[in-house]
Amino acid sequence: MSRFSGMILTIVSLGAVQISADAQGSLVKDIEEMGKFDYWTVRVIDESSIIGGATTYLYEPTAVNDTIYGRQAYVNPEGCVWRTSNAYADVLGVVKTSTSVFPEKRGDGYCARMEVRMAHLKVLGLINMDVACQGSMFLGRLQEPIRDTKNPQGKLLFGFPFTDMPKGLQLDYKAIVGGDAVRATGLSRVKPLGYKDYADLVLMLQYRWEDENGNVYAYRVGTAYERITKTVTEWQNAHFLPVKYGDITSDPDFRPYMGLIKEELSNYTLNSKGESVPVHEIGWAKPDMKPNWLIIRFSSSYGVAFEGAIGNTLWIDNVKLVY
Repeated sequence: MSRFSGMILTIVSLGAVQISADAQGSLVKDIEEMGKFDYWTVRVIDESSIIGGATTYLYEPTAVNDTIYGRQAYVNPEGCVWRTSNAYADVLGVVKTSTSVFPEKRGDGYCARMEVRMAHLKVLGLINMDVACQGSMFLGRLQEPIRDTKNPQGKLLFGFPFTDMPKGLQLDYKAIVGGDAVRATGLSRVKPLGYKDYADLVLMLQYRWEDENGNVYAYRVGTAYERITKTVTEWQNAHFLPVKYGDITSDPDFRPYMGLIKEELSNYTLNSKGESVPVHEIGWAKPDMKPNWLIIRFSSSYGVAFEGAIGNTLWIDNVKLVY
């Protein structure tokens, strides 16, 4: 269990609670150390025989190379703050996995490769289903096993407690983007959506609080957001995204997608009752407001769940906060 998991409930319920300097420093260090993506845990899971019984492999960045066998939920080990969109689902006893993030050799180490992939599912050789799966990497946790396809956003718990105000986010990246987006849920035919799909690099700082009914709200304190709209096949090393604080809507570089998170796209967190609830981002922070929450996510698609351009690919490496 990550050393930060115990703080999640506390800071949401109390808002202004102080995070110790040691915990704060550990998170910054873990973001950078694990953000080198040189070590991975491989999860080996056999899917249900009704859908073919394939042996599948899921990957998570960790501190040491490891292999986990069997149908078991994955919990971030100590200090491993990054999580992928790779997931293990058990819906009414049918076990299925989804893998769209992979380790890839880079020099003497590894990087992370995120793809938009089309998963093909056969049930007893009679029913064929296609599902679009986005590859993403984020700071936080994923609730497993996934029990249904309802509200996929609610399965992701983005971010950790954080009170620093960094200058920006630095990483290496390259990307293949600009494919035609489709929607594929497995419940109907693949539907072209008529737009080009791109990759996202995102950091958000929030000030969160919880009301007496367990609802969680947030002000946006800081934003670093870049949408990659051009294919770049050479590594862009030490790429820097500046964090802009306060209301950025009048900034010349502001784009609508950088604005407050829409209700239907809300991030989720655990409230003080242990319930997964949406975080309602209701406004921009005043200039003197400090954050208490950090979100970082990278995605090969900017679409919602089950949408994206098949073949879009984003590689990232050497992620760190800059002060």
